[in-house]
Amino acid sequence: MLFRLNYAVDLRYGVLVDIARKVHGGEPVELTVPAFNVIWQRDANSQALRSLEYCDAPPRILNVSGPEILTVRATAEFFAARFHRPSRFSGAEGKLALLSDTSEIRALMGPPSVSADALLEMVAAWIEEGGEALNKPTHFEMADGKF
Repeated sequence: MLFRLNYAVDLRYGVLVDIARKVHGGEPVELTVPAFNVIWQRDANSQALRSLEYCDAPPRILNVSGPEILTVRATAEFFAARFHRPSRFSGAEGKLALLSDTSEIRALMGPPSVSADALLEMVAAWIEEGGEALNKPTHFEMADGKF
């Protein structure tokens, strides 16, 4: 089985954390890669383990991420409103985004237990509380694969 994981999030790491920290810190958010999917790390782990049941030859491909498509702009604006700070942007919204079609894994296992809206709220609360971060950027804004 080929298992593709896209943008898993915990409270210390992930594209949502990157965007939230930039907004909270008053830094501009890059718009080059305009959209993304996310999944809570626990849900990604659960799906990875449960997918072992579906191993096959030739390998089956399962895309793992949340079904919602989030935009960088709307995500930054959500955090700006939550943190009572202005949102600042840099770059132009590009045409390339790393998005996953998760319809097959959702048909097999159902939706993730944590929605993108819930993840946004959880990350915002974590940042507001001064929660720690792994300080390993995701490079979500890079479309050329060079980071």
